Amino acid sequence: MIAIFKRELKAYFISPIGYIFVAVFLAVAGALFSFLTIQSSPNSDIAFYFLTIIFSFIVLIPLLTMRSLSEDRKTKTEQMLLSAPVSLMGIIFGKFLAAFVLFAGTLLLSCANFYVLYKFGEPNTAVLIGNVIAILLVGSAFIAIGIFISAMTENQLTAAILSIGSIMFLLLTGVFSNYVPVMAIRYVLDFVSIFSRFSYFTYGLFDINSIIYYASIVLIFLFLTVRIYESRRWK
Repeated sequence: MIAIFKRELKAYFISPIGYIFVAVFLAVAGALFSFLTIQSSPNSDIAFYFLTIIFSFIVLIPLLTMRSLSEDRKTKTEQMLLSAPVSLMGIIFGKFLAAFVLFAGTLLLSCANFYVLYKFGEPNTAVLIGNVIAILLVGSAFIAIGIFISAMTENQLTAAILSIGSIMFLLLTGVFSNYVPVMAIRYVLDFVSIFSRFSYFTYGLFDINSIIYYASIVLIFLFLTVRIYESRRWK
């Protein structure tokens, strides 16, 4: 698994994808931080900044995951992976971990913006930490979903479009669930919504049920990805 992780992390910077992701992420984070906090006031509500960052994942996460497995299928290196002396879970988790490390590293790098808050204001550290952890959890769930979708097609553009649609659906179900008149449907939408569980962390509350929820999404979609590759191994 470690070998797969190193190979994938290196691959992000051999191709332009890694540089593009880091540059776009930092540019979006910097622009949003400047507009939503500095130009408003150093003591403005930082939660709205993180909320906007989450919606930027609709494009950013597919950019990161679209090549994860689809490229192996397109370049015919998939069979080499399947015959490698590594378990399928090790292969998939290695790819997931590489994408997550790049994502987490870029997110933490963007946290340098918070220096301005401490220099000119009095931010709530617990709220900042809670929001960063929430972003990491949401990002990990979206990465797992993106990798699963990438495993189903050899076309990177198709993987990106499907990932954008899936992430958008999961975010918007939480936004529009309040407008659904049927209580049972509203409950289901709130349950599957990744966005609705994010709100706990915006107040600096570390809800264990939400953490389990995000971890479960990661494990479920990685498991489904493994099942896809198991079916291909025996074809």
